[in-house]
Amino acid sequence: MAFFDLPLAELRQYRCATPEPADFDAFWAATLDEARELAAPAVLTPVDTGLRAVDTTDVTFTGFGGQPVKAWLNRPAGAEGPLPVVVEFIGYGGGRGFPHDWLLWSAAGYAHLVMDTRGQGGGWRAGDTPDPDGSGPQSPGFLTRGVLDPKTYYYRRLITDAARAVETARALPFASQVLVSGISQGGGLALAAAGLTEVDGVVAGVPFLCDIRRAVTITDRTPYAEFAAFCRLDPARAARALSTVDYVDGVHFAARVTAPALLSAALMDLTCPPSTVFAAYHALRGPKELELYEWDGHDGGQGHFSARSVTFANTLLGR
Repeated sequence: MAFFDLPLAELRQYRCATPEPADFDAFWAATLDEARELAAPAVLTPVDTGLRAVDTTDVTFTGFGGQPVKAWLNRPAGAEGPLPVVVEFIGYGGGRGFPHDWLLWSAAGYAHLVMDTRGQGGGWRAGDTPDPDGSGPQSPGFLTRGVLDPKTYYYRRLITDAARAVETARALPFASQVLVSGISQGGGLALAAAGLTEVDGVVAGVPFLCDIRRAVTITDRTPYAEFAAFCRLDPARAARALSTVDYVDGVHFAARVTAPALLSAALMDLTCPPSTVFAAYHALRGPKELELYEWDGHDGGQGHFSARSVTFANTLLGR
Protein backbone atom coordinates (compact mmCIF):
# COMPACT_ATOMS: atom_id res chain seq x y z
CA MET A 1 0.00 0.00 0.00
CA ALA A 2 1.47 3.37 -1.04
CA PHE A 3 0.52 6.71 -2.55
CA PHE A 4 -0.82 5.64 -5.95
CA ASP A 5 -3.33 8.34 -6.90
CA LEU A 6 -2.84 12.02 -7.73
CA PRO A 7 -0.57 14.15 -5.51
CA LEU A 8 -2.42 15.97 -2.75
CA ALA A 9 -2.11 19.36 -4.47
CA GLU A 10 -3.80 17.93 -7.56
CA LEU A 11 -6.44 16.13 -5.50
CA ARG A 12 -7.46 19.49 -4.04
CA GLN A 13 -8.14 20.71 -7.58
CA TYR A 14 -9.54 17.51 -9.08
CA ARG A 15 -13.05 17.47 -10.52
CA CYS A 16 -15.00 14.61 -12.07
CA ALA A 17 -15.09 14.82 -15.87
CA THR A 18 -18.09 12.53 -16.38
CA PRO A 19 -21.27 14.39 -17.31
CA GLU A 20 -24.47 13.21 -15.66
CA PRO A 21 -27.16 11.57 -17.84
CA ALA A 22 -29.55 14.09 -19.36
CA ASP A 23 -32.52 12.33 -17.76
CA PHE A 24 -30.86 11.79 -14.36
CA ASP A 25 -33.49 13.70 -12.36
CA ALA A 26 -36.41 12.27 -14.33
CA PHE A 27 -35.07 8.73 -13.89
CA TRP A 28 -34.84 9.03 -10.13
CA ALA A 29 -38.11 10.94 -9.77
CA ALA A 30 -39.96 8.17 -11.60
CA THR A 31 -38.20 5.46 -9.59
CA LEU A 32 -39.05 7.06 -6.24
CA ASP A 33 -42.61 7.90 -7.29
CA GLU A 34 -43.19 4.23 -8.08
CA ALA A 35 -41.73 3.14 -4.73
CA ARG A 36 -43.90 5.63 -2.85
CA GLU A 37 -47.04 4.53 -4.67
CA LEU A 38 -46.36 0.94 -3.59
CA ALA A 39 -45.32 1.84 -0.05
CA ALA A 40 -47.01 0.40 3.02
CA PRO A 41 -46.75 1.73 6.58
CA ALA A 42 -43.62 0.64 8.39
CA VAL A 43 -44.00 -2.19 10.90
CA LEU A 44 -42.22 -1.56 14.22
CA THR A 45 -41.78 -4.44 16.66
CA PRO A 46 -40.00 -3.96 20.02
CA VAL A 47 -37.17 -6.42 20.63
CA ASP A 48 -35.83 -7.57 23.99
CA THR A 49 -32.05 -7.59 23.51
CA GLY A 50 -31.03 -7.62 27.16
CA LEU A 51 -29.35 -4.25 26.70
CA ARG A 52 -30.37 -1.98 29.58
CA ALA A 53 -29.18 1.30 28.08
CA VAL A 54 -30.80 0.84 24.66
CA ASP A 55 -34.34 0.27 23.46
CA THR A 56 -34.39 -1.68 20.18
CA THR A 57 -37.12 -1.99 17.57
CA ASP A 58 -37.17 -4.34 14.59
CA VAL A 59 -38.34 -2.24 11.63
CA THR A 60 -39.74 -3.41 8.31
CA PHE A 61 -40.36 -0.70 5.72
CA THR A 62 -41.04 -0.81 1.99
CA GLY A 63 -38.24 0.09 -0.40
CA PHE A 64 -37.85 -0.38 -4.14
CA GLY A 65 -40.97 -1.75 -5.81
CA GLY A 66 -42.80 -1.90 -2.49
CA GLN A 67 -40.48 -4.72 -1.39
CA PRO A 68 -39.85 -5.21 2.36
CA VAL A 69 -36.55 -3.99 3.81
CA LYS A 70 -35.40 -4.71 7.35
CA ALA A 71 -33.73 -2.25 9.75
CA TRP A 72 -32.81 -1.90 13.40
CA LEU A 73 -33.88 1.14 15.38
CA ASN A 74 -31.87 1.78 18.55
CA ARG A 75 -32.74 4.56 21.01
CA PRO A 76 -31.41 5.56 24.41
CA ALA A 77 -33.46 3.58 26.92
CA GLY A 78 -36.51 5.47 28.13
CA ALA A 79 -35.88 8.46 25.87
CA GLU A 80 -38.91 10.73 25.56
CA GLY A 81 -39.63 13.74 23.40
CA PRO A 82 -38.07 14.69 20.07
CA LEU A 83 -34.86 12.98 19.02
CA PRO A 84 -32.67 13.41 15.94
CA VAL A 85 -32.36 10.21 13.92
CA VAL A 86 -29.14 8.96 12.33
CA VAL A 87 -29.92 6.72 9.35
CA GLU A 88 -26.94 4.49 8.68
CA PHE A 89 -26.11 2.45 5.58
CA ILE A 90 -23.75 -0.52 5.56
CA GLY A 91 -20.53 -1.33 3.72
CA TYR A 92 -20.23 -3.74 0.78
CA GLY A 93 -21.15 -7.33 1.61
CA GLY A 94 -22.52 -6.63 5.08
CA GLY A 95 -26.00 -6.81 6.56
CA ARG A 96 -27.62 -5.37 9.66
CA GLY A 97 -26.29 -8.10 11.97
CA PHE A 98 -27.29 -7.77 15.61
CA PRO A 99 -28.64 -4.68 17.40
CA HIS A 100 -25.61 -4.69 19.71
CA ASP A 101 -23.36 -4.21 16.67
CA TRP A 102 -24.65 -0.63 16.44
CA LEU A 103 -24.30 1.22 19.76
CA LEU A 104 -22.26 4.35 18.92
CA TRP A 105 -25.08 6.69 17.94
CA SER A 106 -27.57 5.63 20.61
CA ALA A 107 -24.79 6.01 23.20
CA ALA A 108 -24.34 9.57 21.89
CA GLY A 109 -28.04 10.26 22.54
CA TYR A 110 -29.49 9.75 19.04
CA ALA A 111 -32.08 7.46 17.59
CA HIS A 112 -30.27 5.22 15.13
CA LEU A 113 -31.94 3.50 12.16
CA VAL A 114 -29.62 0.93 10.54
CA MET A 115 -30.85 -0.18 7.12
CA ASP A 116 -30.22 -3.76 6.07
CA THR A 117 -28.72 -4.17 2.58
CA ARG A 118 -30.82 -6.18 0.16
CA GLY A 119 -29.14 -9.33 -1.08
CA GLN A 120 -26.00 -8.70 0.97
CA GLY A 121 -25.06 -9.89 4.43
CA GLY A 122 -23.15 -12.99 3.41
CA GLY A 123 -19.69 -11.45 3.53
CA TRP A 124 -18.89 -10.09 6.98
CA ARG A 125 -22.15 -9.36 8.87
CA ALA A 126 -25.41 -11.25 8.42
CA GLY A 127 -28.38 -9.70 6.63
CA ASP A 128 -32.10 -10.43 6.56
CA THR A 129 -33.34 -8.69 3.38
CA PRO A 130 -33.43 -10.59 0.08
CA ASP A 131 -33.07 -9.02 -3.35
CA PRO A 132 -35.87 -10.68 -5.33
CA ASP A 133 -34.81 -9.02 -8.59
CA GLY A 134 -31.90 -9.83 -10.84
CA SER A 135 -31.08 -9.65 -14.52
CA GLY A 136 -28.45 -10.96 -16.88
CA PRO A 137 -24.90 -12.17 -16.29
CA GLN A 138 -22.73 -10.58 -13.63
CA SER A 139 -19.27 -10.79 -12.14
CA PRO A 140 -19.30 -12.21 -8.59
CA GLY A 141 -20.49 -9.53 -6.19
CA PHE A 142 -23.08 -6.79 -6.66
CA LEU A 143 -21.45 -4.06 -8.73
CA THR A 144 -22.40 -5.62 -12.07
CA ARG A 145 -25.79 -7.15 -11.18
CA GLY A 146 -28.17 -5.98 -13.92
CA VAL A 147 -25.62 -3.40 -15.08
CA LEU A 148 -26.55 -3.47 -18.76
CA ASP A 149 -29.66 -1.37 -18.14
CA PRO A 150 -30.23 1.37 -15.52
CA LYS A 151 -33.73 0.00 -14.87
CA THR A 152 -32.47 -3.47 -13.94
CA TYR A 153 -29.34 -2.33 -12.09
CA TYR A 154 -28.90 -3.52 -8.53
CA TYR A 155 -27.94 -0.10 -7.20
CA ARG A 156 -31.15 1.43 -8.51
CA ARG A 157 -32.94 -0.83 -6.07
CA LEU A 158 -30.53 -0.29 -3.19
CA ILE A 159 -30.45 3.51 -3.56
CA THR A 160 -34.24 3.55 -3.63
CA ASP A 161 -34.21 1.57 -0.37
CA ALA A 162 -31.87 4.19 1.10
CA ALA A 163 -34.13 7.07 0.12
CA ARG A 164 -37.14 5.25 1.55
CA ALA A 165 -35.22 4.62 4.79
CA VAL A 166 -34.81 8.38 5.18
CA GLU A 167 -38.51 8.91 4.53
CA THR A 168 -39.30 6.20 7.09
CA ALA A 169 -37.11 7.94 9.65
CA ARG A 170 -38.80 11.28 8.93
CA ALA A 171 -42.18 9.67 9.65
CA LEU A 172 -41.18 8.40 13.10
CA PRO A 173 -43.31 10.30 15.64
CA PHE A 174 -40.31 11.43 17.70
CA ALA A 175 -38.00 12.37 14.79
CA SER A 176 -36.83 15.97 14.97
CA GLN A 177 -33.97 15.92 12.44
CA VAL A 178 -32.41 13.30 10.17
CA LEU A 179 -28.73 12.77 9.44
CA VAL A 180 -27.51 10.10 7.02
CA SER A 181 -24.29 8.23 7.65
CA GLY A 182 -22.17 5.40 6.30
CA ILE A 183 -18.72 4.12 5.46
CA SER A 184 -17.61 2.92 1.99
CA GLN A 185 -20.75 1.59 0.25
CA GLY A 186 -22.66 3.09 3.17
CA GLY A 187 -21.04 6.45 2.48
CA GLY A 188 -22.04 6.27 -1.18
CA LEU A 189 -25.61 5.46 -0.17
CA ALA A 190 -25.59 8.37 2.29
CA LEU A 191 -24.66 10.76 -0.53
CA ALA A 192 -27.33 9.27 -2.78
CA ALA A 193 -30.04 9.46 -0.11
CA ALA A 194 -29.07 13.05 0.68
CA GLY A 195 -29.29 13.95 -3.01
CA LEU A 196 -32.74 12.44 -3.36
CA THR A 197 -34.45 13.37 -0.07
CA GLU A 198 -34.48 16.05 2.59
CA VAL A 199 -31.80 15.54 5.24
CA ASP A 200 -30.23 17.78 7.87
CA GLY A 201 -26.69 16.44 7.59
CA VAL A 202 -24.44 13.89 5.90
CA VAL A 203 -21.53 11.80 7.17
CA ALA A 204 -19.82 9.78 4.42
CA GLY A 205 -16.57 8.00 5.22
CA VAL A 206 -14.37 6.98 2.25
CA PRO A 207 -17.49 6.72 0.06
CA PHE A 208 -17.83 4.06 -2.63
CA LEU A 209 -19.61 4.59 -5.99
CA CYS A 210 -18.05 8.00 -6.66
CA ASP A 211 -16.46 8.97 -9.99
CA ILE A 212 -16.97 5.36 -11.01
CA ARG A 213 -15.55 5.67 -14.52
CA ARG A 214 -12.23 6.79 -13.05
CA ALA A 215 -12.28 4.33 -10.16
CA VAL A 216 -12.59 1.25 -12.36
CA THR A 217 -9.49 2.27 -14.32
CA ILE A 218 -7.09 3.14 -11.48
CA THR A 219 -7.63 0.33 -8.96
CA ASP A 220 -7.80 -3.43 -9.32
CA ARG A 221 -9.16 -3.89 -5.79
CA THR A 222 -12.66 -5.28 -5.39
CA PRO A 223 -15.44 -4.25 -5.69
CA TYR A 224 -14.30 -2.09 -8.63
CA ALA A 225 -12.33 -5.05 -10.03
CA GLU A 226 -15.66 -6.80 -10.59
CA PHE A 227 -16.51 -4.21 -13.21
CA ALA A 228 -13.28 -4.70 -15.15
CA ALA A 229 -13.72 -8.47 -15.05
CA PHE A 230 -17.26 -8.13 -16.40
CA CYS A 231 -16.16 -5.92 -19.28
CA ARG A 232 -13.12 -8.09 -20.06
CA LEU A 233 -15.29 -11.10 -20.91
CA ASP A 234 -17.23 -9.11 -23.51
CA PRO A 235 -15.74 -5.69 -24.34
CA ALA A 236 -18.76 -4.78 -26.47
CA ARG A 237 -20.90 -4.41 -23.36
CA ALA A 238 -18.51 -2.05 -21.56
CA ALA A 239 -20.14 1.10 -22.99
CA ARG A 240 -23.58 -0.02 -21.86
CA ALA A 241 -22.29 -0.82 -18.39
CA LEU A 242 -20.54 2.54 -18.08
CA SER A 243 -23.69 4.36 -19.17
CA THR A 244 -25.62 2.54 -16.45
CA VAL A 245 -23.27 3.36 -13.57
CA ASP A 246 -23.51 7.05 -14.47
CA TYR A 247 -27.02 6.93 -13.01
CA VAL A 248 -25.74 5.90 -9.57
CA ASP A 249 -22.54 7.93 -9.37
CA GLY A 250 -22.19 9.66 -6.01
CA VAL A 251 -20.72 12.74 -7.68
CA HIS A 252 -24.04 13.43 -9.40
CA PHE A 253 -25.97 12.95 -6.17
CA ALA A 254 -23.49 15.15 -4.29
CA ALA A 255 -24.20 17.97 -6.74
CA ARG A 256 -27.76 17.99 -5.34
CA VAL A 257 -26.79 17.93 -1.65
CA THR A 258 -27.15 21.25 0.15
CA ALA A 259 -27.12 19.90 3.73
CA PRO A 260 -23.88 20.23 5.73
CA ALA A 261 -21.61 17.28 5.03
CA LEU A 262 -18.57 15.60 6.56
CA LEU A 263 -16.53 13.29 4.32
CA SER A 264 -13.29 11.40 4.78
CA ALA A 265 -10.64 10.32 2.30
CA ALA A 266 -7.53 8.19 2.76
CA LEU A 267 -4.51 8.70 0.54
CA MET A 268 -3.57 4.99 0.50
CA ASP A 269 -7.12 3.75 -0.12
CA LEU A 270 -7.00 1.25 -2.98
CA THR A 271 -10.68 0.34 -2.55
CA CYS A 272 -12.14 3.85 -2.90
CA PRO A 273 -9.32 5.92 -4.42
CA PRO A 274 -8.91 9.37 -2.89
CA SER A 275 -9.45 11.23 -6.16
CA THR A 276 -12.95 9.72 -6.40
CA VAL A 277 -13.78 10.97 -2.91
CA PHE A 278 -12.42 14.43 -3.69
CA ALA A 279 -14.61 14.46 -6.81
CA ALA A 280 -17.72 13.93 -4.67
CA TYR A 281 -16.55 16.42 -2.05
CA HIS A 282 -16.01 19.15 -4.63
CA ALA A 283 -19.47 18.54 -6.09
CA LEU A 284 -21.27 19.16 -2.78
CA ARG A 285 -23.24 22.41 -2.77
CA GLY A 286 -23.63 23.02 0.95
CA PRO A 287 -21.24 23.57 3.87
CA LYS A 288 -18.68 20.78 3.84
CA GLU A 289 -15.68 19.37 5.64
CA LEU A 290 -13.17 16.72 4.57
CA GLU A 291 -11.13 14.68 7.02
CA LEU A 292 -7.96 13.49 5.30
CA TYR A 293 -6.02 10.45 6.53
CA GLU A 294 -2.62 10.45 4.87
CA TRP A 295 -1.38 7.04 6.02
CA ASP A 296 -4.63 5.09 5.93
CA GLY A 297 -6.06 2.67 3.42
CA HIS A 298 -9.74 1.80 3.31
CA ASP A 299 -9.87 1.84 7.12
CA GLY A 300 -10.25 5.58 6.53
CA GLY A 301 -9.48 6.89 10.00
CA GLN A 302 -11.23 4.14 11.94
CA GLY A 303 -12.14 5.34 15.44
CA HIS A 304 -10.74 8.79 14.74
CA PHE A 305 -13.41 9.37 12.10
CA SER A 306 -16.13 7.89 14.32
CA ALA A 307 -15.27 10.40 17.04
CA ARG A 308 -15.13 13.21 14.50
CA SER A 309 -18.53 12.17 13.15
CA VAL A 310 -20.18 12.39 16.57
CA THR A 311 -18.65 15.83 17.16
CA PHE A 312 -19.87 16.97 13.75
CA ALA A 313 -23.41 15.73 14.45
CA ASN A 314 -23.48 17.24 17.94
CA THR A 315 -22.43 20.64 16.62
CA LEU A 316 -24.75 20.51 13.63
CA LEU A 317 -27.82 19.29 15.44
CA GLY A 318 -27.32 21.23 18.66
CA ARG A 319 -26.82 18.23 20.92
